[in-house]
Amino acid sequence: MADAMRSPPAKNRGRASPRETPRAWQRMLSGRRLDLLDPSPLDVEIEDIAHGLARVARWNGQTVGPHIFSVAQHSLLVERIASRLDPAVARTERLYMLLHDAPEYVIGDMISPFKAVIGDAYKAVEDRILGAILLRFSLPPAPSPALRRLCKEADRAAAFFEAVSLAGFTRREAERIFGRPAIPPQPFMDELAPAPIEETEARFLARFRAVDES
Repeated sequence: MADAMRSPPAKNRGRASPRETPRAWQRMLSGRRLDLLDPSPLDVEIEDIAHGLARVARWNGQTVGPHIFSVAQHSLLVERIASRLDPAVARTERLYMLLHDAPEYVIGDMISPFKAVIGDAYKAVEDRILGAILLRFSLPPAPSPALRRLCKEADRAAAFFEAVSLAGFTRREAERIFGRPAIPPQPFMDELAPAPIEETEARFLARFRAVDES
């Protein structure tokens, strides 16, 4: 009788049974739970985004310096480059530039070669999360083709500058992969200096709020 009342072995505790759906959400420090399969704008907070992006390393961490070069820094760089490429860029478009990689606060920054290996599954999850993020901040979930082109140009220029300055690429390699930027890197050198996590988080938050309130 006593044997029948014993608890199951410890190794089985806390595991989902074969019939249970695997967990597809992540808890944020704000207390929100973001469902990766069905993300809700109500579960998105800019503080969680800033916290996460400041801790996600670009280039899988293969960059020079004592600190990582984070996705938060990359996002700040893209917004500055886009503003230089198009000085008339609107407030909502600046917000989009800052948030274009925001899904990585929950799914991480996967390098392009690995994305190509995985295929469409990653992109589908990324797009759903980005759509929820954009709606949370009153932005269109489907940006216009012109905005997408500007973001792509700024993103590729940022990747070129990062590759050459931080990730060990030769200029020839970077030009072959990312194309030659239409602008020089000198105005953006301060954004290309890897910084401490807490500093980058604060800068990203401050810039987002400044643009959002402009």
